[in-house]
Amino acid sequence: MAEGYANTMKVESFRDLIVWQKAMELVTLVYRVSADFPPSEQFALTNQIRRAAVSIPSNIAEGYGRRSRADYIRFLRIASGSLYEMQTQIEIARNLAFTESQHTSEIDSISTEIERMLASLINKLETKQN
Repeated sequence: MAEGYANTMKVESFRDLIVWQKAMELVTLVYRVSADFPPSEQFALTNQIRRAAVSIPSNIAEGYGRRSRADYIRFLRIASGSLYEMQTQIEIARNLAFTESQHTSEIDSISTEIERMLASLINKLETKQN
Protein backbone atom coordinates (compact mmCIF):
# COMPACT_ATOMS: atom_id res chain seq x y z
CA MET A 1 0.00 0.00 0.00
CA ALA A 2 2.30 2.76 1.22
CA GLU A 3 5.50 3.60 -0.51
CA GLY A 4 8.79 4.88 0.83
CA TYR A 5 10.03 8.36 0.14
CA ALA A 6 12.02 8.49 -3.11
CA ASN A 7 12.69 4.82 -2.82
CA THR A 8 12.05 2.00 -5.24
CA MET A 9 12.35 -0.79 -2.69
CA LYS A 10 9.15 -2.33 -1.43
CA VAL A 11 8.14 -0.95 1.94
CA GLU A 12 7.09 -3.73 4.28
CA SER A 13 6.74 -1.62 7.41
CA PHE A 14 6.58 2.02 8.43
CA ARG A 15 10.07 1.39 9.84
CA ASP A 16 11.32 1.13 6.24
CA LEU A 17 10.24 4.70 5.49
CA ILE A 18 13.24 7.02 5.42
CA VAL A 19 11.05 9.90 6.62
CA TRP A 20 10.06 7.86 9.70
CA GLN A 21 13.71 6.99 10.39
CA LYS A 22 14.69 10.67 10.15
CA ALA A 23 11.80 11.62 12.42
CA MET A 24 13.03 9.11 15.01
CA GLU A 25 16.50 10.66 14.80
CA LEU A 26 14.91 14.07 15.34
CA VAL A 27 13.09 12.91 18.48
CA THR A 28 16.38 11.72 19.98
CA LEU A 29 18.04 15.06 19.27
CA VAL A 30 15.11 17.02 20.70
CA TYR A 31 15.23 14.98 23.91
CA ARG A 32 18.98 15.57 24.25
CA VAL A 33 18.75 19.31 23.65
CA SER A 34 15.69 19.83 25.84
CA ALA A 35 17.33 17.96 28.74
CA ASP A 36 19.36 21.12 29.34
CA PHE A 37 16.34 23.43 29.55
CA PRO A 38 15.78 25.07 32.95
CA PRO A 39 14.03 22.87 35.55
CA SER A 40 11.20 25.40 35.68
CA GLU A 41 10.37 24.45 32.07
CA GLN A 42 10.02 20.72 32.76
CA PHE A 43 6.22 20.81 32.59
CA ALA A 44 6.03 23.68 30.12
CA LEU A 45 8.21 24.10 27.02
CA THR A 46 10.26 20.94 27.62
CA ASN A 47 7.10 18.83 27.74
CA GLN A 48 5.51 20.62 24.77
CA ILE A 49 8.54 20.34 22.51
CA ARG A 50 9.01 16.66 23.30
CA ARG A 51 5.35 15.86 22.70
CA ALA A 52 5.41 17.64 19.34
CA ALA A 53 8.60 15.80 18.32
CA VAL A 54 7.23 12.39 19.36
CA SER A 55 4.04 13.11 17.42
CA ILE A 56 5.93 13.30 14.11
CA PRO A 57 7.07 9.66 13.72
CA SER A 58 4.00 8.48 15.64
CA ASN A 59 1.62 9.99 13.09
CA ILE A 60 3.70 8.73 10.17
CA ALA A 61 3.45 5.22 11.62
CA GLU A 62 -0.24 5.49 12.49
CA GLY A 63 -1.15 6.77 9.05
CA TYR A 64 0.80 3.98 7.42
CA GLY A 65 -1.00 1.45 9.59
CA ARG A 66 -4.45 2.69 8.59
CA ARG A 67 -4.08 1.02 5.17
CA SER A 68 -6.10 3.76 3.53
CA ARG A 69 -4.47 6.32 1.24
CA ALA A 70 -6.80 9.10 2.47
CA ASP A 71 -6.06 8.31 6.13
CA TYR A 72 -2.34 8.03 5.40
CA ILE A 73 -2.32 11.48 3.79
CA ARG A 74 -4.32 12.91 6.71
CA PHE A 75 -1.86 11.54 9.28
CA LEU A 76 1.13 12.75 7.23
CA ARG A 77 -0.42 16.22 7.33
CA ILE A 78 -0.80 15.92 11.11
CA ALA A 79 2.88 14.90 11.30
CA SER A 80 3.73 18.02 9.27
CA GLY A 81 1.75 20.18 11.69
CA SER A 82 3.60 18.66 14.64
CA LEU A 83 6.90 19.31 12.86
CA TYR A 84 6.01 23.00 12.42
CA GLU A 85 4.95 23.16 16.06
CA MET A 86 8.29 21.66 17.17
CA GLN A 87 10.25 24.03 14.90
CA THR A 88 8.45 26.98 16.49
CA GLN A 89 9.16 25.70 19.99
CA ILE A 90 12.86 25.24 19.19
CA GLU A 91 12.91 28.86 18.04
CA ILE A 92 11.22 29.94 21.29
CA ALA A 93 13.84 28.01 23.29
CA ARG A 94 16.60 29.80 21.35
CA ASN A 95 14.97 33.20 21.85
CA LEU A 96 14.75 32.56 25.60
CA ALA A 97 18.40 31.40 25.65
CA PHE A 98 17.43 27.94 26.94
CA THR A 99 19.80 26.51 24.37
CA GLU A 100 22.50 27.78 22.06
CA SER A 101 22.08 27.90 18.30
CA GLN A 102 24.90 25.43 17.80
CA HIS A 103 22.92 22.83 19.78
CA THR A 104 19.86 23.23 17.61
CA SER A 105 21.48 23.57 14.18
CA GLU A 106 21.29 19.79 13.64
CA ILE A 107 17.64 19.84 14.68
CA ASP A 108 17.02 22.62 12.16
CA SER A 109 18.77 20.67 9.40
CA ILE A 110 16.97 17.38 10.02
CA SER A 111 13.58 19.04 10.51
CA THR A 112 13.94 20.89 7.20
CA GLU A 113 14.78 17.60 5.50
CA ILE A 114 11.74 15.92 7.10
CA GLU A 115 9.57 18.85 6.05
CA ARG A 116 10.58 18.32 2.41
CA MET A 117 10.19 14.55 2.63
CA LEU A 118 6.70 14.78 4.11
CA ALA A 119 5.61 17.30 1.46
CA SER A 120 6.98 15.07 -1.29
CA LEU A 121 5.34 11.93 0.10
CA ILE A 122 1.99 13.68 0.51
CA ASN A 123 2.22 15.03 -3.04
CA LYS A 124 3.14 11.59 -4.40
CA LEU A 125 0.24 9.93 -2.59
CA GLU A 126 -2.23 12.62 -3.69
CA THR A 127 -1.07 12.32 -7.30
CA LYS A 128 -1.64 8.55 -7.24
CA GLN A 129 -5.04 9.07 -5.63
CA ASN A 130 -6.27 11.27 -8.49
